[in-house]
Amino acid sequence: MTVTPTAMRRLMREIAELQTNPPEGIRVVAGEDNMLDVTGIIQGPEGTPYAGGYFRVKFNFTEEFPAAPPKCRFLSKIFHPNVSSAGEICVNTLKKDWNSSYGIGHILVTVKCLLIYPNPESALDEEAGKLLLEDYESYCARARLITSVHCTPKTRPPEFDTPSAESQPVASGSGSTLTTTSAAASSATAPVPNLVASSSTKSLPGTTPSFTHPLKSSASNTLTTSSSSMSDKSTTKERLTSPSPLGPADSNVAAANPVDPAANLGKAAKRGAGNVPAGMEKRKKALKRL
Repeated sequence: MTVTPTAMRRLMREIAELQTNPPEGIRVVAGEDNMLDVTGIIQGPEGTPYAGGYFRVKFNFTEEFPAAPPKCRFLSKIFHPNVSSAGEICVNTLKKDWNSSYGIGHILVTVKCLLIYPNPESALDEEAGKLLLEDYESYCARARLITSVHCTPKTRPPEFDTPSAESQPVASGSGSTLTTTSAAASSATAPVPNLVASSSTKSLPGTTPSFTHPLKSSASNTLTTSSSSMSDKSTTKERLTSPSPLGPADSNVAAANPVDPAANLGKAAKRGAGNVPAGMEKRKKALKRL
C-alpha cells in the first residue's frame, strides 16, 4: 500500500484527530510501524440486532487516494443484506458518491448508518435481503445470533475507554463561566431578605418572615402615628365636650368653666356704670352684705 506524501500527511492528521476526539460509537486503530494499516471499530447501534457487538472494518488505501475511495471490508462476521459473506460492503459512498474531501471518519459513520437502515434492494447477501423483506423478526433473530457469537467480546475493546467527542465534559474555563452565570442567575432570582426586622418580632419555627420594604415601613409608621394623634385628639375632644351621665350638659359646662358673678359685675362697672341695670345694683349690695 502506497500513497502520495500529501495523502499520507492527511491520513496521519485525520487518524490523530479520530483517536483524540472520536465520534460516538466509532474508534480507529492504526499500526505503529505502518500508518496505512488502519482498522475501524464500529459499536453496534442500540435498538438494532447488532447492539452489543463490535465490528471491525479494514481499510486498504491505494495510490489513487484521495481521488478514489479506499477499499473497505468487514473483518467481523455479520449477517447483513449489504455485506457479503467475504465482508465486502455495498454502499454508494465507496462507489459513485465518493468525494475527495471524504475520509476515514466519514466512511465509518456511513457504515454505522447502514447497520441502522439496511437496504435490501441492493443486497450482496441475498438470503439476508430476502429474510429482511419477508420476515423481519426472523432476520433480527438471525442477525442477533451471529452478532452474539462472533462480535460480542467479554470485555469491550480498550479503544472505547476514550470518551467520544459528544460525551466529553466542557472545558474548565467554560465550565467556570457557566457556573458563575448560573450562580448569578440564582442570586438574581433569590428571595429578597427582610430588610426591616423588629427586635420584638419572633418567627415561629419552620416559618419564613415576610419581607417589609423600608419605604413602605416608614410610610406605614407615619400613617400609624398620624392616626394615633388624630385618635388622641378626638378622645380629648370627646372628654371635654361629652356631657356627664350624672347631670345635664349646661351644668357640666358651668362646672368645667366656673364664673365669678362679682368679678363679671366689677368688669361691667368698669366699662360703664350707667349701663348696669337697677336690678343688678340691688344684687350687688346684697352680695356685699353677705
